[in-house]
Amino acid sequence: MKYKAVLLSIRLPFLILTPMCILLGASVVIASPESINFLSLFLAFIGALLAHVSVNSLNEYLDFKSGLDLMTKKTDFSGGSGGLPQQPELSSHVLILAVTCLLLMILIGGYFYWLYGAEILPLGILGLLIVATYTQWINKNPLLCLIAPGLGFGFLMVIGTQFVLVGEYWAISLLVGVIPFFLVNNLLLLNQYPDIEADRKVGRRHFPISYGVNHSTNVYGAFALASILAIIIYVSFGYLPMLSLVALTPMPLALFTFLGALKYKEKIGEHPKYLSANVAVTILTPLFLSISIIMG
Repeated sequence: MKYKAVLLSIRLPFLILTPMCILLGASVVIASPESINFLSLFLAFIGALLAHVSVNSLNEYLDFKSGLDLMTKKTDFSGGSGGLPQQPELSSHVLILAVTCLLLMILIGGYFYWLYGAEILPLGILGLLIVATYTQWINKNPLLCLIAPGLGFGFLMVIGTQFVLVGEYWAISLLVGVIPFFLVNNLLLLNQYPDIEADRKVGRRHFPISYGVNHSTNVYGAFALASILAIIIYVSFGYLPMLSLVALTPMPLALFTFLGALKYKEKIGEHPKYLSANVAVTILTPLFLSISIIMG
């Protein structure tokens, strides 16, 4: 395929996370007496998808230019798509895709600014900064790199979707955004394990490089536990319906992944069932939570 590397840079299998986070933000509005503005919901989804594609493609381009793609061992979850090493002549096309998606995302943000005013600017500016700086700068700060994925998906997408549907911020969207915040951070954290040595060679300083795999696995366990406790506490205090306890059913997958990380450490990429379980819990938990909020 002529433009295979461009299509691979989108990282299509990973994009399913975006609609899960948008649905979670929309669910709190659907469950309320407020009516849904479907145009705003559609534009929020497209804007979030554009942001996700942009950060994926920009990461692919910069990793190829730095030589990282030639040093990593490809897995289904790490090491890049492998497209540009096979079609290096398409690197400029991948960059164009990333920039185009970013500009379209800004255009959609401009529409919401026109609709609601400056209240949306903090979310928009933070989202833009994460997309534009993730590979080059955020990856060199271990703590920022640890929480940036969760900020983007857990807070910006969830809270942003709720905001553009009603034009004001609700505390409940902040509370439910905490859950994907921890889970998405864990998703990216574990996917860094197989690439630790290659990432170190190109100057990255993410959490596993700076603090080691053992501490990183402990953080994984703490984040997974925090997401479990958040659901239980929210239900106990009446912030979420009792039905939301169903969102705990995928959580044994996080324990399974945690035990795999303890056992295999940076070699966990050679045992993809653990990384698959990590993806599953990250997707299923917000999905079940969204359904429970809507039905509850």
